[in-house]
Amino acid sequence: MKRKLLCSLIAGLGLVAGGGAQAAISGGVVKIGVMTDMSGPYADLAGPGAVVAAKMAAEDYVKATGSKLKIEIVSADHQNKPDVGSSIARKWIDSEGVDMILDVATSSVMLAVAQVVKDKNSVMVNSTGGSSDMTGKFCNANTVHWTYDTWMLAHGTGSAVVKNGGDSWFFITADYAFGHSLEKDTSEAVKAAGGKVLGAVRAPLGTTDFSSFLLQAQGSKAKIIGLANAGSDATNTIKQAAEFGIVKGGQNLAGLLLFLSDVYSLGLQTAQGLQLTESFYWDMNDGTRAWSKRFGALHGGRMPTMAQAGDYAGMLHYLKAVDAIQEDKDGAKVVAEMKKLPTDDPLFGKGMIRIDGRKIHPAYLFEVKKPSESKGPWDLYKLLQTIPADKAFRPLNEGGCPLVKS
Repeated sequence: MKRKLLCSLIAGLGLVAGGGAQAAISGGVVKIGVMTDMSGPYADLAGPGAVVAAKMAAEDYVKATGSKLKIEIVSADHQNKPDVGSSIARKWIDSEGVDMILDVATSSVMLAVAQVVKDKNSVMVNSTGGSSDMTGKFCNANTVHWTYDTWMLAHGTGSAVVKNGGDSWFFITADYAFGHSLEKDTSEAVKAAGGKVLGAVRAPLGTTDFSSFLLQAQGSKAKIIGLANAGSDATNTIKQAAEFGIVKGGQNLAGLLLFLSDVYSLGLQTAQGLQLTESFYWDMNDGTRAWSKRFGALHGGRMPTMAQAGDYAGMLHYLKAVDAIQEDKDGAKVVAEMKKLPTDDPLFGKGMIRIDGRKIHPAYLFEVKKPSESKGPWDLYKLLQTIPADKAFRPLNEGGCPLVKS
């Protein structure tokens, strides 16, 4: 297990009227643990880039506000294993002074870490895990789900594809919490839009050979093969589907969770025409472009994914809440302050965090450009539709979150 200290912003803690603020900040330091996939299927879309985003957030917050908070960032690779993630979280909180856990790619790890932070009254701000159960039956007072979830993806991409004639579906699904949740949410959206689901097949996380799964999808004769997977699993499925001639045979693919890094890896020749739903794109406006170019300068020229953008924005808001109450030890109290304060950052704009922990902001339906339409290596999307913030995520009363009073 590899960990490393990436930044320590050394600035003495300021005094408040009548006494010192240090007593309220545990250990005199706000310590952030970026827990992510450093070497597996989600390393490109989160991974080291998540740590870059966290470092940028710490530096930008202090510079913009003049805050006297001392901030440290550590990181760890959870290897996409819930038991590893839980073990890291317990050690971080119990013996290493970590106050907030950020990113947490892989839904099964996200849900496991959520239970740890609940039990220990710490905080998790999740940007990369996708299961909508995080703000549903597994919601708690110590977690925030920032960037996207499976309900958003299903009702963005799934509904749009059905409306465009893709009314029969077969799913190739990652066989863990995220894939199951995405298949379920998309199936419901497809049926609600007037489509039908003909079947599904489950593929283990990290599968490299999707031939048998693609043959079953071909055999279903469904118009749409829905890919309820992500990262290298999704890109491998799309590449192998091209080798099988699936699209030429009359079926189409719906990449239900594709990140910018995935499309870049696939190349426009392969990915052109794919529709996908995201909540951030680097080339949306002057603010997103300026920040993304700074990020790229620190991350090998790569533009940020929505997950990495969410790490940045979520951490900024966490620091704002800690600064407001001068408290980082009582996790539920910090999250309550995060929900109280309106969100506002250059990447997602103005928004809010609901009682169930769901961060609310617009989502966007994009289409991948043709090679002839692109003006550069990262000029990959064209905007088809903006989904307003009040429509982008599941209605509060439908998730089953125990924090929501009936």
